[in-house]
Formats: sequence, C-alpha cells, structure tokens
Amino acid sequence: MSAPTSPAELYRHSLRLLLDKDIAAWVALWAGDGVMEFPFAPDGWPRRLEGREAVAAYMRRYPDHIDLHDFRDVRIHQTTDPGTIVVEMRGVGRMVETNAPFDMTYIAVVTVRNGRIASYRDYWNPLAAQEAGTDFAGSSR
Repeated sequence: MSAPTSPAELYRHSLRLLLDKDIAAWVALWAGDGVMEFPFAPDGWPRRLEGREAVAAYMRRYPDHIDLHDFRDVRIHQTTDPGTIVVEMRGVGRMVETNAPFDMTYIAVVTVRNGRIASYRDYWNPLAAQEAGTDFAGSSR
C-alpha cells in the first residue's frame, strides 16, 4: 500500500492495522513525540502517554485483551485545521479472557503532522469498559 496522504486515509489505515492485530505497524504510524490522551480516564488509569514508546507500551498487549472484529459506523469529520479530524465509531469484538462481547463507542480527535499521528485524544467510556470486563479500553496498565 502506498503511504496514506490525508489524516482520514491514515486513520482508516490505522483501523485496518488494529483489526489485523499489527500493533507494531500501528505504532509506526505515530510521530516520535506523539501524544495519546484519555480525557475521561478514571483515577489510577493513564490519562496521557507521551512519545511513540509510551504508546507502544500501552498498546503492546491490546490483542491479548480484546479481539476486535470490526469498526462500525465510522464517521470522519474534517475540521478547520486540515491536519485534524474528529472520528466517531464503534469497536466490536469480544473480550479474550471471558469471551464476552465487546461493543464500545468512541470519539477521537486526531491530529496528523508530516504524515504521522501527532496527537490522539480518545474519548471512550470507562464505565462501558468496566462492564465489558476490562481495565481500560482493553490494554494493560
């Protein structure tokens, strides 16, 4: 595949990598100093990851917790900043440990600079994650 040329194309590509469980390739989409934030994270859960290595450590065990099958209802909204998009979507799959269904609605604000993810604010619902039987969005603390 040729390199994605727009934030929306890069984001759609990132979703395919997550479905393929190719976390290394997903992390490679990040800028070295990229920041991932979780504004709704409860106390004791990560709220901010600084740098590609911190994002990699956070995501490393994601497939051990959640087996994603699909991203449904993906809607990507352009903003007045050509490098920033707002994404609405649902992640659907199952919890690996319990085999319970996983169905999480997400809103993300993503900024891409120089073809890499520079900022990703993930507005997921920690209460829904707890109901699904996972710590936070499926990753290990």
